Amino acid sequence: MSVFLYVFYALNVGQILLFAFATFSVSFVITQFRVEKFIYKRINKIYKDLTLLESVSFRKNSITTDMATLTQQIDQFAKNKKIEIETLTVREEYRKEFMGNVSHELKTPLFTVQGYLETLLDGAINDPNVSGKYLERANKGVERLIYIVKDLDMITKLEVGDLSLDVAPFDIIQLVQSVFELLEMKAAKKKITLTFDMHYKHPIMVVGDAERIQQVLTNLIVNSIKYGREKGTTEVSIEKLIKNKVIVRVTDNGEGIEKKNIPRLFERFYRVDKSGSRKEGGSGLGLAIVKHIVEAHEEKIYVESEINIGSEFSFTLEKAKTSV
Repeated sequence: MSVFLYVFYALNVGQILLFAFATFSVSFVITQFRVEKFIYKRINKIYKDLTLLESVSFRKNSITTDMATLTQQIDQFAKNKKIEIETLTVREEYRKEFMGNVSHELKTPLFTVQGYLETLLDGAINDPNVSGKYLERANKGVERLIYIVKDLDMITKLEVGDLSLDVAPFDIIQLVQSVFELLEMKAAKKKITLTFDMHYKHPIMVVGDAERIQQVLTNLIVNSIKYGREKGTTEVSIEKLIKNKVIVRVTDNGEGIEKKNIPRLFERFYRVDKSGSRKEGGSGLGLAIVKHIVEAHEEKIYVESEINIGSEFSFTLEKAKTSV
């Protein structure tokens, strides 16, 4: 008012209000510009810092100065990083366990072979009775090593998708019968009966890689023999399902599996028996291979078990169009 009185020698309310509005507007624009520039610099620095941690650059997205949007983005970033860290932690624990299992599985036959060879080198090779027996045992140790390496090679190919499947229609009844014949002697040692749940009068044609499915059935039946009770039974049944599927069940009345162990059954080298006993052979990869082969066919595998009653492993297959 003093300025207006000095300049115009009069007090004009309209001019004062216009001057006040103009002053406020200019001040507001300057302040807003400076504040936005200040906030933008700070937020831009946050984006740059996040870009250093993120494989996909945040700079590809437009930088927002809206605090709600920014908060949402930061929260999402934090959640994603937490999930990544937890995943890496689980993988690291799995890697350590896997390496320990591989080392344990390989060193047992290696030390066995080494022990027999050292004994032979120390002079036992000159004794025909001892040398023949030790060479045979050393050979068995080498065979076990080859068996483990082959299984590792197969499961690696299955996991990375390098193992192609020769998919064609085949009779699942005939395939099961051939597996029974292959394992007949092994089952006889424990007086275990290999049988179908019923007499199948007609073939049941399914689609898949017959060789790989034979390996699935072999691994499942071998497991049922290993952990089955003497004079027990291993039964295979094939049931037709809706949606052009069949389910193959391998059931035994063996020792069964505790509920807590079932989720980890298909892990490589996972053993229910923690004692480390190796009286029952195998690479420890059988069930892992089974799972990968079934999933390579885009099918499902299931397991049900109860202690001292038995176990049932089952998997689905697609029915062939010519199936009866």
